[in-house]
Amino acid sequence: MSVPTAPGGKAAVVTGADSGIGRATAVRLAAAGMDVGITWHSDREGAEETAAEVRAHGRRAEVAPMDLTRLPAAADTIDELCDRLGRLDVLVNNAGTGTMTPFLDLDLPTVREVLDVDLVGPFLCGQKAARHMIRQGEGGRIVNVTSVHEHQPRVGAAPYCAAKGGLGLLTQVMALELAEHGITVNAVAPGEIATPMTGQEDTDPHTERRPGVPLGRPGDAREVAAVIAFLAGPDASYVTGASWSVDGGMLRMGPQAGSHLTSDDWRRP
Repeated sequence: MSVPTAPGGKAAVVTGADSGIGRATAVRLAAAGMDVGITWHSDREGAEETAAEVRAHGRRAEVAPMDLTRLPAAADTIDELCDRLGRLDVLVNNAGTGTMTPFLDLDLPTVREVLDVDLVGPFLCGQKAARHMIRQGEGGRIVNVTSVHEHQPRVGAAPYCAAKGGLGLLTQVMALELAEHGITVNAVAPGEIATPMTGQEDTDPHTERRPGVPLGRPGDAREVAAVIAFLAGPDASYVTGASWSVDGGMLRMGPQAGSHLTSDDWRRP
């Protein structure tokens, strides 16, 4: 049985919202007036903490487990959360995983797991969300969280790079095909962000030094969430099919450097 959202309100689902970028995004969307569905894989307590922050903004929060290694059934969580929230206007495909394994040492189960979580899962969740948005007849927003490795490779991350690169092109195809329904689809490509995934759960990124990043530090999850919230909101109504890098300028370095340089010598010709 559907439970209606607040009159005139909108509802979003953010996958992998138990910590990091997902949590920051859920809270930011709540602050913008949206009810939020939160999915989690291994950290239910973290998801409940995110829900508490959403509710502190006066918005509804619904929490559900989602294991994107169990496809296609896992994508049904999108239908469940839409039913519980009463509608679905925004999907943020944030849940992800990765590996740091040399190409020659990779086994097929690992490759399949990364591709399922980072590419096939967002594909199926995007289908589910788009169908709800089309039925509602009011358009919608889909934001796929990729990575700077949507655009540039990294040694040891073959399946991750393949998945994120694929998700970047999938974003563009979705944008073309869903435009007639008033649904915009964009990617956000974070660089090094201080989150549990990068081993920086309690780190203030402004105190960390990253000589190889032009802005000189890692990013804060809230800085990524702000871009996602823009793309999910009314001010981005004419933006679709784009990939927004949130990386402190890292990608602009090209072959010159990366996030692991140990000196500022590159700044001097």
